[in-house]
Amino acid sequence: MRIRKKKWAEPELSVCDFYIKSPDDYAGKWQTAFKKEQPLYLEIGCGKGGFAGQFALLHPDYNIIALDIKIDMLGVGRRTIVRLFEESGKTADDITNLVLVKYNVEQLDAIIRPEDKIEGLFINFCNPWPRLKHKKRRLTYYKKLQMYKSFLQPGAEIRFKTDDDELFEESLEYFEQSGYEITYLTRDLHASGFAENIETEHEKMFTEKGKKIKFLIAKQK
Repeated sequence: MRIRKKKWAEPELSVCDFYIKSPDDYAGKWQTAFKKEQPLYLEIGCGKGGFAGQFALLHPDYNIIALDIKIDMLGVGRRTIVRLFEESGKTADDITNLVLVKYNVEQLDAIIRPEDKIEGLFINFCNPWPRLKHKKRRLTYYKKLQMYKSFLQPGAEIRFKTDDDELFEESLEYFEQSGYEITYLTRDLHASGFAENIETEHEKMFTEKGKKIKFLIAKQK
């Protein structure tokens, strides 16, 4: 997703207690970035932060790393997360089980190591990269799925949502090719009765336009 330049994003993040300025320093020891050690989850391509913020509020007994490559997007995410916490009667000081990280997912295994023991991975409405020469950039491309295995705990789930039909169908092939088992699949999430859904900004927008949301849960075979 493209986003306009936000001149305020970097200055605000520089004084944000839950923004990680040097992610390389935490490789293999991400639990030290949080107030307390508890099951650790990861969202890649966190966008405007709505999912991560809701997840952190709903699951105070989990930690979550919300990662994106764009500093402007993370700036918006910071504001979204603070707003969500304030609307729930909390303050920014209560954001202790979520961190924002700027990093390129292509080198993700340089900062997320097996020792970090990631319990679950979320991929929500990533760029579909429809052109053939760009498909390897997809967050669900089979080479990336193989990379995620290096730090996912045995039995850890990957949860993937998209509105894009082609991306979803081809991702099913990527998961199979990479040795994952699809344990849940729906091509119409909101009609499926799936009870654990956390609606994202993109999800709401696409649903209002009449698009059906595709969703799957995968585990290593």
